[in-house]
Amino acid sequence: MVIIGKNLYLCKRNNQKIYYYMFTNEDLKQLASKGISQEQVKDQLERFVTGFPYLRLSDSAKLGKSIFGLSTEEEEQAIARWHQYLSDNGKVTKFVPASGAASRMFKALFAFVDGDTDTPKPGSDVDKLLKDIHEIAFFPELEATCKRLYGEGVDTLIAKGECRKVIGAIVKPEGMNYGNLPKGLLTFHSYGDTTRTAIEEQLVEGAQYATSADGTVRLHFTVSTNHRELFAAKLAAVVPAMEKKLGVKYDISMSEQKPSTDTIAVNLDGTPFRENGELLFRPGGHGALIQNLNDIQTPVVFIKNIDNVVPDAHRAPTLRYKKVLAGRLIEIHDRIALYLDMLNTGKYDIEDLRRMIAFLHDELCVRDEKMKHMEDSELALYIKAKLNRPIRVCGMVRNEGEPGGGPYIAYNRDGSSSPQILESTQIDPANEAYKEMVATSSHFNPVDLVCYIDDVEGKKFDLLKYVDPDTGFISSKSLHGKDLKALELPGLWNGAMSDWNTVFVEVPAETFNPVKTVNDLLRPAHR
Repeated sequence: MVIIGKNLYLCKRNNQKIYYYMFTNEDLKQLASKGISQEQVKDQLERFVTGFPYLRLSDSAKLGKSIFGLSTEEEEQAIARWHQYLSDNGKVTKFVPASGAASRMFKALFAFVDGDTDTPKPGSDVDKLLKDIHEIAFFPELEATCKRLYGEGVDTLIAKGECRKVIGAIVKPEGMNYGNLPKGLLTFHSYGDTTRTAIEEQLVEGAQYATSADGTVRLHFTVSTNHRELFAAKLAAVVPAMEKKLGVKYDISMSEQKPSTDTIAVNLDGTPFRENGELLFRPGGHGALIQNLNDIQTPVVFIKNIDNVVPDAHRAPTLRYKKVLAGRLIEIHDRIALYLDMLNTGKYDIEDLRRMIAFLHDELCVRDEKMKHMEDSELALYIKAKLNRPIRVCGMVRNEGEPGGGPYIAYNRDGSSSPQILESTQIDPANEAYKEMVATSSHFNPVDLVCYIDDVEGKKFDLLKYVDPDTGFISSKSLHGKDLKALELPGLWNGAMSDWNTVFVEVPAETFNPVKTVNDLLRPAHR
């Protein structure tokens, strides 16, 4: 390391020059307030220079090859196993990332309101929304808002050609303010004279497949600091009536993305970006939530995005396959517990080891050529290490053009290969073989996970030990018109769960109904 003047030093690694600013006393106070160490920041600054390596792939996961298509009989067995787990007083939490603002949902609406015409382009998203505006669940609220703001209803304003007033009433702060609220607090569905927000649908759904034997439904929402009070107020207003109607008791908790998981932003030359003299830190992406997940105190955890909900009439496929995934998880855990007991007590023979290897290969899709050359004692230790990890069963949907990461078989640091959920940024676009894998991939990740985060002795795994730090990525952003680079942590269901035992199960497309734009609420699945 070489000092280059008062506030800068140079470190060379692999012939790359990496520059850091030495931290001022004010910087150190800022880091301490966020719970971030100097070493963390230096590591992050180094990443902006070295980047993140692409993963080495074996193949994309396919049905019959790392993606399991269960028969009706197997599905029924899994559902029965899940019901047994609940009846045995098994504990479960539904973990819902809900911190995202809905601003991207209304991108087209903001563009129209900020434009210079009152007439939307024919066939545009705004045009389609206005034509079906009576079908949107929040129409009664919009009607009341327009009358409050303009003294006239929606239909009158549209007839007069004042469409920007209608759209503005949806997104602007003086109106419904939907452009600044979190998705969880938006009205998604209509039930005659009543409506439900996304968070209310999550409550109802959770009660239908995640109620413990004592009638408790545990839900955990990760929220932003700015919206926490709004979530708390909404829950206080709706939970008592919902408990009475559904005959359950809700145990609801919330957490925020921890400040210690924020990442430093840099200028285009790699030096720290400052705003008003302070270092700029940004949220590290949903991968930061691995720390929130690590705090959950039940063995089983469902993970599902806040916007992937449907009304009661369309929920049957979701309920069935949530139970299928959860039951399959418990079945996998049963086998792992059996094998680990044999390994821990020494009550196994060579045939047992062969059955364990077959389980690794055929059920967990973990392969490693090194196993062929191991002595029995070494092999037993290797199998034990591979089995004694957190488990996740992930629903995978056939790729029909929806966005989302995909299931692949990737090589790990120890040379083994295993199922992984990858984003496009993790795959080398210049590798022709990988391009072919991407082009022929058949399924995508709808974020439909069920996890087992206790070991077989009932102790919590430290989930932070199973994160692959090499699986983050760098993105280009801007602040007040000034370009910057931001660093995303390994994604929650990507690199943050890299070293988990992972099982892919095909689920039908009917279980995936996200709301990415406001017009998605006009789809049949949301009516």
